[in-house]
Parts: sequence; C-alpha cells; structure tokens
Amino acid sequence: MRLGALLGPVTGDSAPNRLAEQARTYAGEGFSSLWSAHALGRGFMLTEPFVALSVAATAAEEVELGTAVLQAPLYHPVDLALRIFSLHQVCGDRLVIGLGAGSSQADFDALDRPFPTRFADLPLMIDVLQGILRTGKHRGVDVTPWPTVRGGPPLYLGTWGKGVERAATEFDGWIASAHYRSADQVIAALGRYRQAGGGRAVVSTIQLPRDTDLGELKAKLDRFAEAGFDDAVVLILPGGPSPESVRQLVD
Repeated sequence: MRLGALLGPVTGDSAPNRLAEQARTYAGEGFSSLWSAHALGRGFMLTEPFVALSVAATAAEEVELGTAVLQAPLYHPVDLALRIFSLHQVCGDRLVIGLGAGSSQADFDALDRPFPTRFADLPLMIDVLQGILRTGKHRGVDVTPWPTVRGGPPLYLGTWGKGVERAATEFDGWIASAHYRSADQVIAALGRYRQAGGGRAVVSTIQLPRDTDLGELKAKLDRFAEAGFDDAVVLILPGGPSPESVRQLVD
C-alpha cells in the first residue's frame, strides 16, 4: 500500500513558502502522493486546492498530486473544467482529480449554493464536466483546451453509500474518507467497491493529531493494507507526529 499526505493546514503565522517546504519534506521522506482538501467557511483556512497543488507541483517534481476531494456542486462546470485543464498543464500526468458532493453546509452557505440538493446536483454536474473535459465545449462555447490536456486527468469519486458502485463503474478510482467513518465501515465499503469491479481505492483524511499513538496508527494502516486499499492518505495536524515517523510505518 502506498502512503500519501494531505497538504496543510498551514497556520496563519507560518512563514512564506511553508507550503512548498511541506511538499518537499513529504516527498523527501518517500510519500508517494500529495493531496489537497477543499474547505471554506469553517472557521479555519486551507489553501485553495488548485493553488496548493500548483505550488506542490513545482516544489516536488516526482510525486503524484490530487484533490481529496473537490466539492463539485460549489463550482460552475466550465469554471471547474478550466481550473482542471490549467492544473493538468502544470502537473502533467501526475494529476488525479477527486470529486465529491460536499459535507459541510457552511461551505455551501458561503457561496450561496443549495446544500440539501447536493447529492442530486453532483451527478448532473459531473456529467457536464466530463463532457467539457472530453470535447472542450459546452452550450456553444469552446474553451479550446491545449491538445496535451484535452480529455483531462483521471477522475476519482469521493463518496459513500450507493455512490461506491458508481465509483467502480463510471470513474477511474474511489476515495473514501476515514474522517467520517470507522475503519470497519471503510473496509466494508471497499468490499462492495471491489465486487462492483472497481480499480484503485484510496482511503484518505486519516487525521493525526498531537496525541497520535504510532502503534495504533500502524495497526490501522496495516488493516487498510490487508483489506486491499491501494493508498492511504494521512493528514498530520499541527503538533502531530513527524512525517519521517509516519512514513516508517508503511513498507
């Protein structure tokens, strides 16, 4: 099982270039992927994902880069397609885009978007987005993507419940959040994903606070590996364990 890391949070008093230093540190310790989450209006700030991954792409040239995950209903599909095309041009084939319905009403309130209909809005928005990534066109508008990025990067679905089967059949991979579900729930969903023919499976947002017990963490990571997850992505919080100590837990 490969080990990745979520970038941030970068605190308000952090020195300039802290995000680039973080990316270089994770890459230097052998983390295989770097990811950016999407959150706003929650009383703290995360670097906007397309900015964060652009910085990481230039600071760490070998690792995979991805969003885990973008709250797709918060975007207009043309705006999101242009952002994806642009980031794909910066990152090249290292980029993976994870998309989800969103989980926090505050984020939707901040942008005056409807929160209760997000699950119904998500498949409609993704269908339009996939069409723009494939053709570069939407309702008579041609965004004219560069030939090297036409088609876009792999799209992964961050989902739960019935969406797991859709991730298996309609997307390039699946991202499961370990923040909102127990290890048992995540592993059970993986079984459904594999049964539906799913490919790459990523368990993300494994939060590591100041009091993280590395022995317990290793046991959890081992369970995910034995269950068949291809990647685990940790989020080391301020004061949490060092990247080096976490990286040593996964062969």
